[in-house]
Amino acid sequence: MPPVRTTSEWSWRSLSEGRSKGEDFILIGKVLKPHGIKGDLRVRYFNPDLSFFLNYRHIYLKDNKRGILRRFEVREVNIREKAIIISLEGIRDRDAAQRWAGSEVLIHRQDLPPLEEDEYYWEDIIGLKVYSVEGEYLGEVVNILPTGSNDVYEVRGPKGEMMLPAVSDVIKQIDLEGGRILVDIPGGLSEE
Repeated sequence: MPPVRTTSEWSWRSLSEGRSKGEDFILIGKVLKPHGIKGDLRVRYFNPDLSFFLNYRHIYLKDNKRGILRRFEVREVNIREKAIIISLEGIRDRDAAQRWAGSEVLIHRQDLPPLEEDEYYWEDIIGLKVYSVEGEYLGEVVNILPTGSNDVYEVRGPKGEMMLPAVSDVIKQIDLEGGRILVDIPGGLSEE
């Protein structure tokens, strides 16, 4: 069986907050403030690999206070140490940029790249119900932690929290349509 992989390239912990699974837009960041006088925006991008922002041709800004969702063409992206500076078509001065401060940065789900076999977006894993191979309900995936070699699923259930490594020895099946994950818990991982 190939290793189970989730991809953090397009996934962020806060994706499941304030939205339902299957919605068309994916939260990828937040506009922090204007940058300079030409309408550029400083963005906190939720993906640890800032260079992935270079793949976006257009993004959506959502201003919850004003109830506005607007599509923008991306003109330029500059990667900084902890943030991204973006230039968007239609935002040409500091005043226009200031109006979008605090807005959510979204992409359309259809703009995500296709995944390889046994790869999943974090947003699709968070919220899945977890069952042991014996049929015992263990809880729900509430968070995913990237560790370098593999992700770790944080599961919260009736017996408390449990951390499950996303490796094929533990994760036996991921059924997105059924909303469940089947796991074989090795000794030492269970909370008994």
